[in-house]
Amino acid sequence: MAALIRKIISTTKAPAAIGPYSQAVVVDQTMYISGQLGMDPASGQLVEGGVQAQTRQSLAFLCIYTGECFQLFNFVKTTVLLANMNDFTSVNDVYKQFFSTNFPARAAFQVAALPRGGLVEIEAIAVLSPLTTTS
Repeated sequence: MAALIRKIISTTKAPAAIGPYSQAVVVDQTMYISGQLGMDPASGQLVEGGVQAQTRQSLAFLCIYTGECFQLFNFVKTTVLLANMNDFTSVNDVYKQFFSTNFPARAAFQVAALPRGGLVEIEAIAVLSPLTTTS
């Protein structure tokens, strides 16, 4: 049996990892994208504008890893971490601007705190080959 190849993904278009982890990892045709805070990659600071601005930035970073959102339907799972569950609706308002059909599976949790005082962090799993959706 041939070994699968693990490819570590690193880009300067998104914030550098702030700990001992990879920005993203590809195994076979699946990409695992680490949690993305709504940060400005140049300054390393959270973007201004509250949870919606941070959500928009987090989702934009997910797109960078998969080729500028070449096919949003290739995202099969996301996890949304919130500093405050009361922001759930505000995050959904932005989320549905990125995902309008064939929604990925998702979990959302309120956590005690996020790095750098972030309001939202989003991680994802994407498949890098063409997908066909059936019901």
